[in-house]
Amino acid sequence: MGREIRGHRGNSEERDRERRAFGTRVAELRARRGLTQKELAALLGRTTSWLSQVERGIQPVNRIDVLNRLADGLGVSVVELRPDAPPVAEPTEGPVGDDPLNRARLLLSGHPALEALLSRPAQDPPRADPPLAGFREDVEHVWSLAHGDRYAELGAALNSLLPSLERLARTAAKPERAMAYGLLARTYQALSAAFTRRNEADAAWVAADRSIAAAEMSGRVLDVFAGTCRLAHACLRLRRYEQAEHVAQAAVDALGGAGGSGGEAASVPEELSLLGSFHLVLALVHARRGDRPAARRETERARSVARRLGGDRNDFNLEFGPTNVEIQAVAVAVELGDAGEALDTGLRVDASGLSVERRARLALDMGRAHAQLRHVADAVECFLAAEHLAPEMVRGHETARSAIRDRMLVAGRSAPPKLRELAERAGAKC
Repeated sequence: MGREIRGHRGNSEERDRERRAFGTRVAELRARRGLTQKELAALLGRTTSWLSQVERGIQPVNRIDVLNRLADGLGVSVVELRPDAPPVAEPTEGPVGDDPLNRARLLLSGHPALEALLSRPAQDPPRADPPLAGFREDVEHVWSLAHGDRYAELGAALNSLLPSLERLARTAAKPERAMAYGLLARTYQALSAAFTRRNEADAAWVAADRSIAAAEMSGRVLDVFAGTCRLAHACLRLRRYEQAEHVAQAAVDALGGAGGSGGEAASVPEELSLLGSFHLVLALVHARRGDRPAARRETERARSVARRLGGDRNDFNLEFGPTNVEIQAVAVAVELGDAGEALDTGLRVDASGLSVERRARLALDMGRAHAQLRHVADAVECFLAAEHLAPEMVRGHETARSAIRDRMLVAGRSAPPKLRELAERAGAKC
């Protein structure tokens, strides 16, 4: 990724005219529907300032998902909102093709271990062969699959692991029960993370909630916060920005972070990892609302926490540290439409020490930034790099498919063969 940015940036005067014409169209359609800027912005989950900048031709709308939401809010089709846009196929609700996490989703339905409720309680004396002996390695393996973009294997592993841990947490002798709940909490956190990445936010929400309950039963307080972080990400994926902000800000306050009203500020590494991760959630919330000052403020707070931490870590499988903060800073800049800043930041990042998922996320966001600047070849190169690292993520993640579909929309008939082939594989054709 650390190469010189290539490709021309287009005629700025022409882009300015296009933005002004588009903004005028938005204002006309809004007025036709009888909405104020404040009312339409609320429908979109954005700030009034963002919408005002769109209508004045200052803020571009380059992402297809934002264009779709804006068209929905105005009660028109994308083509009516932007007449030069070709018809766009409706995005699929979930991953294309066979869903490797389908069975895991079924495991979330109903009570997780009804038969265990009818079992006789285990006796307290310790057993000769503790049942938890092999489960720790199983949970670590589940997380390695989640970080490694290996969802088919993850789904298969969870099919046996989750029911076993649910039963064990209810039937184990007391000395083992808390540990069983702790392992169960970490397993549900992995499942929530996987569902979030595959745009299955409703399932991610349920898994996160179960991880929080299991963590509290285990007595591991910080695991409760880790599950809460997964819940905040599920809210983000559902575009429930107010709820995501509430969840993350409550955690920051409790950890005594910047601007918080909680007790002593976080100091041990595990607490700092959690605190910084919640600041990154808040940065994304504000970015998706179009609140640039707030998004930058929370990103800087995350950077400050990362400096206190002193290096990259993987507490609670959050991969928080200076490198991940910069990867998230790229994502925030892309969400705000600051493509040049995103590229400048991303080109300085060495993500080789992080997981496949994090490296693929960076490549994808760099591709989105190039797409915003209409750097066709560079955008395709980044998308292909992301697919090479994490093919299941790119093909099963709606944000990834949306980025590719967005590039196809802009390129139109001039889309290069590599982009067309990638769009075909990812189910992102226009």
